[in-house]
Amino acid sequence: MYPISRHSQRLHLRELRPEDAEGVFAIYGDARATEHLSFDPRTRDDVEAIVARSVASAMVDPRQEYALAVTEASDGRLIGFGRLALDPHQPRAATFGFALRPDTWGHGYGTETVRLLLACAFEDLTLHRVWGARSPHNTASARTMDRAGLSEEGYIREHILRGGRWRDSVTHSILDHEYMALPPARP
Repeated sequence: MYPISRHSQRLHLRELRPEDAEGVFAIYGDARATEHLSFDPRTRDDVEAIVARSVASAMVDPRQEYALAVTEASDGRLIGFGRLALDPHQPRAATFGFALRPDTWGHGYGTETVRLLLACAFEDLTLHRVWGARSPHNTASARTMDRAGLSEEGYIREHILRGGRWRDSVTHSILDHEYMALPPARP
């Protein structure tokens, strides 16, 4: 499916564009923003390559990855990055992830972003199951997943190798019928 475009009251989830590299670098190049992610901060060149690869992957048929910009609806400023990756081993399932600029934390943008990604997954792509993983130390992400309607499933032991050390991950998931039973998002 191309293009993806989803709106909430404050946010717009849309396809990445080459000119989004600077905005993505403000997230992926920031040590605070990547503290709980599966990778160390990226260089500007790394981010430009990621954005270029993501833009190209949007044209692949059948599409397997949805790397999307999260922008403020009011001014179009890129504040985050969201991703859905279809699972080739599990029909109608995907993993998801998101990251926001640290200066936007604490304002509910994470929950709005996850809800937009879930709407894309279940309403646009008619998936059955979506799951994501977080660092056990990322309590803000745990709250976000809970507010968005995902259930904590458990741990994946020594799942991520970062900085020469193994780290566990906590998984969260939601099924299509659970998503459909959620109350509408509050404005």
